[in-house]
Amino acid sequence: MEMNSKKQRNNELPVCGFEAVKALAEMHPEKINRLFFAKDKVKYFGNVCKMLAEKRQIYRTVEDENELEKLSGSVHHQGVVAMITYPEIPLLEIPTLNRWAENREKVILCDRVGNSQNFGAIIRSAAFFGLTNIVISDEDGQSGITTSAYRVAQGGMEHVSIHKVSSAAWLLSRAEGKLLRVAAHHYGRAYISDLNEICGGNEGIIAVLGNEETGITPEAKKLCDYLVKIPGTGAVESLNVAQAAAVFIYELVKCGTDKKTSATDSGEHGTSGSTTSEFEDSFKKHRLF
Repeated sequence: MEMNSKKQRNNELPVCGFEAVKALAEMHPEKINRLFFAKDKVKYFGNVCKMLAEKRQIYRTVEDENELEKLSGSVHHQGVVAMITYPEIPLLEIPTLNRWAENREKVILCDRVGNSQNFGAIIRSAAFFGLTNIVISDEDGQSGITTSAYRVAQGGMEHVSIHKVSSAAWLLSRAEGKLLRVAAHHYGRAYISDLNEICGGNEGIIAVLGNEETGITPEAKKLCDYLVKIPGTGAVESLNVAQAAAVFIYELVKCGTDKKTSATDSGEHGTSGSTTSEFEDSFKKHRLF
């Protein structure tokens, strides 16, 4: 169990897990206030120890790994704990949203994803596939940046930019006409394999992932342009949100690439492919409103 209330009172967050701390030390060593590690991890953190020594901040080898458990609040410390100032997640500003729309970027919006390990896994998938924009709702039940989220992200936290909004519905309402709004939903009319045609390759996208138990809020659902499902055998009703996110993100980053390849191939052979209007007609039936 994570002792988040204590961490916040001390204004420090323990980051543990070898890959998480290693990525932190390599990319943002300036964030580390104190560093503790088992003997077998010394060789990996020489540079950050040198930096801490120059700043006269604490770093040391820990003889008893139970101390690492106490420092991190987790048995999954993997032999190293870095203490950082508790991260402040900035509010998403409209100019940033407008820039995303202008650049046709892809954004993951977490609508009260409550389990910090699921949140960390989503970040890991986003970083793996190169999707850097993450937005979380500031509502009760939404996980923030925690020790377990950092650890499960396996270094992915250093490769994403996280913003927060008052609610998923707030962002979706302001994204209307700017970004295509889609949500993972097991009752969606469109399939995940349709996503490339839905987005057309010419739009930025906000993809909404809902709460583990209740899904996306009714308000957010009404504001989505499409609900998209991942088909399965029916043996179980749905995937865990982190598993669904990995599939969703993979398809998101592919959006537009198939069309570009197809257009290139068509040009080379002197033939024309399907038009945008044909794609639109084909997928009108999937729109909610």
